[in-house]
Amino acid sequence: MNNSIVNPGTLYIVATPIGNLADITQRAIEVLTQVDIIACEDTRHTGKLLSAFSIKNKTLSMHDHNERQRQDQMASMLQEGKSIALVSDAGTPLISDPGFHLVRHCRSLGLSVSPVPGACAAISALSVAGLPTDRFSFEGFLPSKSGARQTTLSALKHEERTMVFYDAPRRAIDTLKDIVETLGSARYVVIARELTKTFETIHSDTAENFVSWLEQDANQLKGEMVLIIEGHKNDASEIPPQVIKTLTLLLAEMKPKKACAIAAEIHGVKKNALYDIALSLK
Repeated sequence: MNNSIVNPGTLYIVATPIGNLADITQRAIEVLTQVDIIACEDTRHTGKLLSAFSIKNKTLSMHDHNERQRQDQMASMLQEGKSIALVSDAGTPLISDPGFHLVRHCRSLGLSVSPVPGACAAISALSVAGLPTDRFSFEGFLPSKSGARQTTLSALKHEERTMVFYDAPRRAIDTLKDIVETLGSARYVVIARELTKTFETIHSDTAENFVSWLEQDANQLKGEMVLIIEGHKNDASEIPPQVIKTLTLLLAEMKPKKACAIAAEIHGVKKNALYDIALSLK
């Protein structure tokens, strides 16, 4: 009797744990055990995962630099009736990880591609962020250089959905400063770091306060991080028209931060409440 749950000629997209090994699914273990070969970003990294579950199977490297070359080889294997599991170093493959070109190529050939769901850092972080989840956008990795990062963030300053990013914790302070500069000091931010691992940290605050918090704790600049930013809220309707008029006049002569401070002082309102409006008026 054949107890295999794997179908011949099928490419399985297999999610693996993002930290805690106990988060692997039983189906993922069975698929990784039964397929003919496992394609992975780093064979040594995946080898540790397989060893933890006593899985002895063949592995094949497939990463950003060789995916185009591998896709024909793997498609041929599938056409011959072999089964393949694709894994990333952690989490769900293709979510800011290699695999898109392979999956598209296989589907264009009419080959079977099947998901084996499981852990995903972006979704795990979103579930505990305390921000709206009925509508959200996943923006992938932020650029490493400040200029490009500010350009990316500026293009999203009016995005009303909750925004989910991946970023390196070592750049977190610079990233938060760029958020203050482009989206406003009062924008609400959540950082989920080292999810499911020993030093898991989930912290939320305004962008401005976040900078101080990070500067006081160097441990928060290590590991892996998901950054979640509150969507844009148009608060102009809550601000009296005369305040908007004053702010508009001041913006013609000075930078938003100073204009907000002066308008807030004149009218007795909080300057943080004016910053997003100032950015939209510029």
